[in-house]
Order: sequence, then C-alpha cells, then structure tokens
Amino acid sequence: MPSLNNTKKILIVGAGFAGATIARILAEKGFLIDVIDRRDHIAGNAYDYKHESGITVHKYGPHIFHTSNQRVIKFLSKFTEWIPYEHKVKAKLHDGNLVTLPPNKETLKILGKENIIDILFRPYTKKMWGLDIEELDPSIIKRIPIRDDLNELYFPSDTFQNMPKMGYTALIKNMLDHDAISISLKTSFGKSMESQYEKVFNSMPIDEYYGYEFGELPYRSIKFHNELVKEKKVYPVSQVNFTDDNIFTRVVEWKNFPNHGKNDSQTLLTFEEPCSYKENNMERYYPVKDIKGDNRKLYKKYTKINNKKKYFHWEMRAVCLC
Repeated sequence: MPSLNNTKKILIVGAGFAGATIARILAEKGFLIDVIDRRDHIAGNAYDYKHESGITVHKYGPHIFHTSNQRVIKFLSKFTEWIPYEHKVKAKLHDGNLVTLPPNKETLKILGKENIIDILFRPYTKKMWGLDIEELDPSIIKRIPIRDDLNELYFPSDTFQNMPKMGYTALIKNMLDHDAISISLKTSFGKSMESQYEKVFNSMPIDEYYGYEFGELPYRSIKFHNELVKEKKVYPVSQVNFTDDNIFTRVVEWKNFPNHGKNDSQTLLTFEEPCSYKENNMERYYPVKDIKGDNRKLYKKYTKINNKKKYFHWEMRAVCLC
C-alpha cells in the first residue's frame, strides 16, 4: 500500500472492531485519527449494554469470540481481560426436545443421518436467507460440519475461546482511548469529508458509497425481539435454533453467557427474525452468497474501481500488517 503521511489526518468511518483496530494501530504509529459513526454508540455490531433487568444484551445479536490466531489474542489482550466461554448450541425439534448443533454422533442417532439436512438446515436456511438450500453457495452449509463424535462445542478446533470480561463495548472503548483518536457519533459519512484527510478507511457498504453504479448488493438483516420471562432459566445453553417454520431462526438467553448479569427471578430472551435489510432501516448484516456467484461478481466489480485515497473493509488488513 502507498505510504501514509503522518502530518495529515486519517478518517475512519465506523467505530466497530475493524475501525477501532485501524484507529489504534495508526494512532500508535503517530497519525491523527478521526473516527465517525452514524450510530449513537461505539463498538458497531458488537455493541453490548446493560438491560433494565440487569442482564447484558448484545444489541445486534450474540458475538462469540474464538480464534487460534496468537497475534489477534495478543493485540486484543492489551485492552481487555478475558473470561472462559465455550459456545454450545442446541436445535429445538417439533416435539420440544433439544439436539446438539452442529450435529454430532448423538444427533445423528436421534434424527437419522438422512434427515439432518431437511430437519436442521432446510427450514433455518429458508428463513435466514429467503432462499432454498439449492440456491445458496454450498460454503454456507459447510460452515456447520456433521461430526462423528460426541463433541458438543460449536467451535471445537479453536484454541482460544473466551469473552471480554467487561463486554465488547468496554473493549472497543479501551481500543479507542488514545490522545490521537477523536470520535464523533451520530455522524454520517459524506464524500465532501474526503478532501480534509490524507486517507479514508471506510466500513460502509461499497455499493452505497459508489451510488449503486453497477447495481445493488443484496443483504439480509435481523429484527431482534426481546422478551423478559419470569423464570430463573429457560434453556441449558445460550443459543437455541428453531427447526419449525415460524418466523424466528433462533433464540438467545443472555444469562447463559458468563458475566452477563445475575437475576434469579427473570431471564431475558432475544428472538431473531431474519428479513431483507430494506425491511429493517437499511441495517445490513449478511451478504447473500448465491450459488451462481452473481452477487460475488458484482461485489468484485466494485472492488476493482481505482480509488487511491480510500480503503474499504477488505483492504484494511494490509494496514494492520504494515
């Protein structure tokens, strides 16, 4: 990448993990950083907060930290303490019983290997993506492998499975706590800003930035429905996926995550309803990977536009490694 001039300012659009990482690294290298975010909080989609019940909630769905990358662990450990957590997921069957997901040997025994796709994946996929399994890139399904052992962990191979002890918002706050970093919330990006900065690192959707010049990239979104239940605990794990055809894909019980609050008389559940991002205030969460690769080709077309002053989300890794 071209060398940056540390006598001028850098603009970072988005105060989530990517933006905070770039901001911290460049600040420590002597650059002056302005971070803006259209939302009224930092931490992006990893933002968590204390609900009135005293239970911590991840506003945009659960974020589970897991990795085997020692460089990532070392970097983030400068800004947080950790608390152990190994993620387990269950799928709720039509009869109310729970089975392990990803399916393990016990799940196969209960459902029969020939029924795994139709029971565990097909209904969930249709709700999540608005498409049938056959219309999606196979890599999406392959992310959830079928195992022949009794392991119940969702991420069995990752050597580091922990949660930030004080939460993700606190972690990001510590990352952005530097004299060279200035933060402006409730501030939307405009191209007129670019003239004030040497470089711009932008986490916004690339098709939106270029005014949908080649067409629109489809995304799925999630509507979150919180329900406070007068029970100490409802589920044995933090996440339960649904296998029926109702509008929800899964439910999260926040108290089952470590250090997420204690309430002996109530528990907080969040039900997730997938939808198009146009049905949810233009909140883009998941890019749609179709089997023909048309959406990927459109995305690649945008990435090939020559823009020497600006870096998008996928280009930020080069800066982290410089």
